[in-house]
Order: sequence, then C-alpha cells, then structure tokens
Amino acid sequence: MNRARLLIFNAALGPLDYRVPDGMEVAPGSVVVAPLGPRQIVGIVWEEDRLPTQSVPDSKLRPLLAVLPVPPLKAELRRLLEWTADYYCASLASVARMVLSSGGALRGPSTTIEYRLSGGMPERLTPQRLAAIEALEGEQATIRELSGIAGVSDGVLRGLVNQGVLEPIEVDCDRPYPPVDPSFAEPELSPDQQEVADRFVASVEERKFAPFLLDGVTGSGKTETYFEAIAQSLRDGQQTLVLLPEIALTEAFLRRFEDRFGAPPVVWHSSLKSTERRRAWRAISAGTAQVVVGARSALFLPYAKLGLVVVDEAHEVSFKQDDGVRYNARDVAVMRARFEGIPVILASATPALESLQMAQSGIYEKLVLPARFGGAELPSIDTINLTEEKPERGRWLSPRLVAALKDRLAKGEQSLLFLNRRGYAPLTLCRHCGFRFQCPNCSAWLVEHRLSRRLACHHCGHETVPPENCPECGEPDCLVACGPGVERIAHEVEEILPEARLAIVTSDTLNSPEKAAQFIAQAEAGEIDVIVGTQLVTKGFHFPELTLVGVVDADLGLEGGDLRAAERTYQQVAQVAGRAGRGAKAGEVFIQTRHPEATVIAALAAGDRDAFYEAETEARRHAGAPPFGRWAAIIVSSEDEAEAREAANRIGATRPNLEDVMILGPAPAPLSMLRGRYRYRLLLNARRSAEVQQVIRDWLGALSFPQGVRVAVDIDPYSFV
Repeated sequence: MNRARLLIFNAALGPLDYRVPDGMEVAPGSVVVAPLGPRQIVGIVWEEDRLPTQSVPDSKLRPLLAVLPVPPLKAELRRLLEWTADYYCASLASVARMVLSSGGALRGPSTTIEYRLSGGMPERLTPQRLAAIEALEGEQATIRELSGIAGVSDGVLRGLVNQGVLEPIEVDCDRPYPPVDPSFAEPELSPDQQEVADRFVASVEERKFAPFLLDGVTGSGKTETYFEAIAQSLRDGQQTLVLLPEIALTEAFLRRFEDRFGAPPVVWHSSLKSTERRRAWRAISAGTAQVVVGARSALFLPYAKLGLVVVDEAHEVSFKQDDGVRYNARDVAVMRARFEGIPVILASATPALESLQMAQSGIYEKLVLPARFGGAELPSIDTINLTEEKPERGRWLSPRLVAALKDRLAKGEQSLLFLNRRGYAPLTLCRHCGFRFQCPNCSAWLVEHRLSRRLACHHCGHETVPPENCPECGEPDCLVACGPGVERIAHEVEEILPEARLAIVTSDTLNSPEKAAQFIAQAEAGEIDVIVGTQLVTKGFHFPELTLVGVVDADLGLEGGDLRAAERTYQQVAQVAGRAGRGAKAGEVFIQTRHPEATVIAALAAGDRDAFYEAETEARRHAGAPPFGRWAAIIVSSEDEAEAREAANRIGATRPNLEDVMILGPAPAPLSMLRGRYRYRLLLNARRSAEVQQVIRDWLGALSFPQGVRVAVDIDPYSFV
C-alpha cells in the first residue's frame, strides 16, 4: 500500500490522499498523523472505494508522518460509522470524531503526575486555600482537574504544591483494571428469570446477531437475567457494553454489578477525568476492558472483541442526542450489534412503541417477565382529580396525598413525590407591572432556584441573582413565583411535615456519581423520609421501604413540544409508580391530574398498559407517525433573525413535491431563540417507503447559505421545540 486515503476531522475539506513512506505499515482503520499545510493532523485510513474523492497524482502526494500506537479501527466499526453518518444525515468526519474521543489515548503508553492532599497545612491559610483543601479531600487528579473540582485557579493550587500541601503522585496511565469473575456470586433466579437468562446465554454462545426486547414489569429482576448473558460473554473471553441513560444511575448499577461479579466494570461518561478517559479508551481498544458501562457515547468506542450489547431503560429519551450528530443510541446499538454479529438486549418495563412494533413484526425476539421478583406485588394506583379534590390555597398537594404522606411518616416508611420540573418555580413576575424574567439568549423564562439563590435558563445556562426590586418598575417586595418546581414541593412538605427528612433529587443536586452514591446510601439506610424528584427518580432505584409515590402533576408531560407526549407521560409515570412497594410491604400510588379521563391517565389508573399502547398505536397509524411513518426535522438558525428567516423561506420555497412526503413549515420554532440564535423549523412526515435521507440530501445539497446560517437535520426527532 503506497498511498492512503484519509478521513480527517474537517468535513469541509473532505477526504485527502497521502503517500505511505517506505517501511511504514498502514491498513484500513489505522490512525495516522499527516501534514496539512504547516500543521499536523490526525486521520483514519479508509478504503478508497468507500470514500470517493478527486484523485491526486502520486507525484503530488505528501508523505504520512507516523502511525499512532493504537489498534486500527475494525471494519465493523467503520461500517457502523458510515451507516450512522448516512442515516442521520451527518458528516462521516463528525461521527468518526466520537471514536477518537480521548486525544491522550492516541499517544501510547505513558505515566502522568497527579496530585493529592498530603495532610499538611500551608504557612498562610487564606479563605481560598481553606476552601480548596476542604473541597479536595479524597481527590486525586491533575492540577487543572483539581482546580475545577475546588473552584479555584491553577495558581492557588500550585502555591499549595510549593508548600507541600499537595503532593505529586506518578500514575501509570495504562494500569490494568481488576478482573471480573463470572462465577463470583451466581444468583438464584425465579423460573421466569431462568428461562429468559438461558435464552440470553444460548444467544451469546451462538455469536450471531440477535436483537431481544426484554419486557419486564418494574422490580421483575431484568438486570439479573442479562447479568447471566454478561457472565457467558466473560467466559467466552468477549467484551460487553451496557448503556445506561443517566449518569445518576451509574453508582447504583456499579454496586449491583460488583456484588455479582466481584469487581466494578469500566465506566465511560462525560464526567470522567482525562486520565480516566485515556485509561478506559486504551483498555477498550486493547480488549482488556471486560465490561464497559457507559452513557450513549460509549457506543462508538473501538472495542477489540465485543460479544454483547445491553441497553438498559431502552425507552429513555436520554438516549437521543439533541445536538451535533443527532443519533438515537438505542437504534445505533442495534446496528452496532448487527455489524458485529452479536446479540443486543433492549431492557425496559415500558418499551418504546417502535420497539414493540419491531417485536410484533418478528424482527426482535420479545422475552417477558410478567411478575415482580420474590413475591412482591405491583402497587395499587389511584387518580386524584384536582378539579374536585383541590389542594389548599397556595399549595400543590391534595388533602388525600397529604394524608398518605403523614401516614407513611408515622409508619416509618418512605414516600416519593414526582414532578418533572427543576427549581422552585418556572416563572417569576412582578405583581405590580407584570414584568417577567426572561433569558437574554433564549425565548424562555428564567427558572427560580431558591436553594442556590439564582434565576437560571435551563436551555443555555444563563444565570443571574434575583433582584430585591423589580427591574422594570423598581417596586420592592413585588416579585411572585408562579407555578411549582421540586424545590417548592419540598418546601410545602417541610411545612406539612416539619419532622420529615427530605431529599431533593434532580440533575442539579445529583450532578456527580459521588452525590448519587451518597443519596442512595442515605435512602437505603432509612435516613430519608420523603424524596422529591424529577425524572431522575423514575428509574433504576430500588428502595424496599418506599411504599408511597405521589405524581404531583401528571398532565405536565402532555404539554410542550414532545412529539411522543402521551407515550413519554405513560413511561415516566409508570416508571415512577414502579418505585413503590418493591419490598415486602405493599405500595400505593396517587396520580394528581385535571384530566382523569385522558387515555394515558385512565390506562395508568387501570394498570392496563396494553390498552394504552393499542390506542397510541392506532393514533400513530392514523397520523402516519413512527413506527408507521417517518419524521425528520430541518432546523435553521442564525444570530441574525432576518437571515435565519430568509434561509428558512428559501428552503421552504424549493421543497420537493413528492407523493409520499409531506413537508410542514417553515415556521418559527416554539423555542424561537436558543443560545443567541434565532431558529426556524420544518417537519417532514413521510411514508415508510420514502427515502427521507436522500430526499433531504438532494434538497439541501442544491442550496447554499450565508456563513452565519446553520442548517441541521434531525432524523426521528423526539422534540419539536
């Protein structure tokens, strides 16, 4: 091979050809360093016939500089990258960038210097130094990472190094992970569990593509069944990938995993330190990382010998990436398993309608766990009609739910209140002039977070301190919080049950694995009486003493821009209801609603999932929505409103006229301004037979736009905001 075609990470330049110097060995998938003008770039060697470009004569080719000391990307992974780029209308370069997500891993074996507290104290203890010392207790990382943890500058920490307060530690970047043992603590399974586990084990042994839908009620022991598949994969010397939707779930899962296999798995998520990412990436590519548990990005890592993929809580919308490459990890996981020729397990108590349809058509094999493990019963569910059983003035919890909370506290049992809205209140306004606090970068109201004394935008991260007076009219003591968030519900519980021990569980409070572990430990030790939380509490947690669940506002999920609002509401409420009564004591669920007659609420109250899915299936079929039709969105944005509108109108004016594709818009997006960019949207609704991606490529490929305009494509969108 005397010339090589490189995929580089600048999509605008396209693939580039280089000369392979004498004595250098490269193959498709090799990660190399090449010159580009005066710079050096990293690229991936690709098959020429799969990456066409304009041919360059041999005499004009510049030589490659080096082959990086990492294994070549396997053909199966390269095919997955091509499929993902094609299906989601993304550039191959942007997809491939997710594979090489640890730059340090590409440099080969090395050591690094990390720092930790030595136990000493500085000669002069400033407030900054004291805060840093307190924050860094038990931490070990690089100076840059420690400065982020402590919230101080690098200079403050370097001063502590000079004084011996922080000591350097040389760390082997590639030290091996402790091995896991498939026979460490083999469980006793119920007959239903054993039947499912045996099917999984047989599939792993067959080593061929086999997609499974594991449909089990909450508390049925789904995890234990696929743990047996993981055990078989380990015995066969293969790697396993387990995808989880939330980082907050990771700690609880890791403990269950270690109890079963004797050592923790390798973890992959966005909160890892750079040294941890480097170590994990190299172990995964070398094949020494036996089991990887991670967020959706773990799907694109270069596994050396992948033998099984598991997607836990496979219905979760968190698996859908909403910027960059807008992929759905659930669907890409199935495709990765297909290219690798291995089984994939989608586990859920409330499967996505698309997954159920795939099972019904025979594409997925559906395995069912119909009952809770160990004789535990599903909780009773009752609705509270808020138009009839109204909460007291200024409160949000109905008298019946309040009475149930008091009863559980008296019995020493735990309760959970669910409201999928962070902060104290979603809107703050002036009662004197009507002024509302709005984000300067987004067309969204600022959310009051009373615990941290801030007004925050949950879309762009803008924050400000609540003023004493109205910024519009200057009146003092006139600002009013409108509507409830979890902090407001927690405040109400404090007033009703002043002796109760509360925990607020949101992405603001459980923003690290350590905080999640602390919460779980407190709940399991009985140190929490009432949990108030958002969707983070709807899945993965198992607290045997939790016997009451209250859904504060079940109608909230039916509002907004979720294209699958009814299904999402059913899944969230059913999942949070499943937290109740998982031990020996019976569970009870109250759903507060203003629309008890709504199909989704009635199905939840009756415990009739099949009735809901049947109604939702017919509604989707009638609307030509997935899985019976296709959706795709085109999002146009610019910092200049007129420029964005003009570009969107140009796209709309050149729309193709096709029988099997209906195109709606352009129209201003419901969230018409996001992070300082004005936004317009178009929605495509197509029949299953339509080649939506090719339609979009041909349509947009014929147009050019000003430099400030971004045009993004979202295949199978979940949100239309």
